[in-house]
Amino acid sequence: MATALIILAAGKGTRMKSDLPKVLHPIGGAPMLGHAMRAGQALTPDQTVIVAGHGAEAVAAAARAHDANAQVVLQSEQLGTAHAVAQAAPALAGHDGDAIVLYGDTPFIRPETLRRMLAARQDHDLVVLGFDTADPGRYGRLVMEGERLERIVEFKDATEAERAIGFCNSGVIAARTETLFELIAAVGNDNAAGEYYLTDIVAIARARGLGATAVACEESETLGVNSRAELVQAEALFQDRMRAAMMEGGAILVAPETVHFAHDTQIAPDAQVEQNVVFAPGVTVGARARIRAFSHLEGCEVAAGAVVGPYARLRPGTKLAEDARIGNFVEVKNAVVAAGAKVNHLSYIGDAELGAGSNVGAGTVTCNYDGVSKHRTRIGARVFIGSDTMLVAPVTVGDDAMTASGSVITENVPQGALALGRARQVNKPGLAVKLFEMLKLNKRKRDREAE
Repeated sequence: MATALIILAAGKGTRMKSDLPKVLHPIGGAPMLGHAMRAGQALTPDQTVIVAGHGAEAVAAAARAHDANAQVVLQSEQLGTAHAVAQAAPALAGHDGDAIVLYGDTPFIRPETLRRMLAARQDHDLVVLGFDTADPGRYGRLVMEGERLERIVEFKDATEAERAIGFCNSGVIAARTETLFELIAAVGNDNAAGEYYLTDIVAIARARGLGATAVACEESETLGVNSRAELVQAEALFQDRMRAAMMEGGAILVAPETVHFAHDTQIAPDAQVEQNVVFAPGVTVGARARIRAFSHLEGCEVAAGAVVGPYARLRPGTKLAEDARIGNFVEVKNAVVAAGAKVNHLSYIGDAELGAGSNVGAGTVTCNYDGVSKHRTRIGARVFIGSDTMLVAPVTVGDDAMTASGSVITENVPQGALALGRARQVNKPGLAVKLFEMLKLNKRKRDREAE
């Protein structure tokens, strides 16, 4: 059966104290909205509708960056959750299937939980996602009779017996699309806040003789983010989940609690990650690769057996082939480093190609920017680049060539050639002693004048 996603993302998030819409605050390098969309997309929905409000243009751009086919509708006034869902009705007119209501600030719903909700929907008209907690606080309580959900009771309206219930409402709901909007149309706003509450549809459904039930999930899946402190907690939860998933998948984490992952980090079995490594979005690491301590990787590919770091930085567009080595205090950007090539010390390799088996000496820089445009450096196979070489792009160094240490290379170097681009050394006998004597004399004069 067809499935539609309705993701509520209209809130400003006042407690975040930010101009950025709440659902765009990142967790694991991706906006919370993206996490919610990713969970829903595991169901292969035929339609996804984002209900935006505050910062609607930015929310729409983020949604479409994640799913180009996502529809964005506007909730111009925030009049409650039922009112928000109602804004999706025109976009889903005639939809023949089920709809699931998700929240853009609830990023940890698991796809398997949503699948269980859809499975339960086959036997019930309405399915609510609930969670058990030892500290239910002010959550709405789910009042059950066996598998049947009788009603949702808000904390302020609950009796002492109902407040003792530990099964609470997450707000996530599944129903046949047509049924969902029929129930929402019957929701009123006769309450202290004058808002239209989505939870009211359970009582309306029961009054109409419709069947409702609740599916349980872990409390952590329902975590909503409403403040900076809660965002920190959410990031910590995300990192814990990623670390566990990486190790379960065969990655070796020397000190898991010090490694930070992005939402899309991929690490193959038997790859090793040392302490205090940061993965920004877009990183893949192959089998047996080693990412050494205090390295930062973003938008790059590290092939099997390659070594990165310690204290290395790989920037977007970097591709390391098998057994390549990037050492300490080396930065690589938009460069291809072929199999077995090495850049081991204190170098910058940007907008470049480094051939198989080549070695780049310490202090080397590919001078890729002329102040207006970027240019590319091409280094062939089995090349030896001497320490402190400046390669002024665009420039090509042929296979089996060599550059002398301290050279500035501004012209192409033919295959097998040695390139020297430095001034001849001149020694002046005794001049150092005289120079030091002059400098010391001048310092004594300055010291006397200062007294």
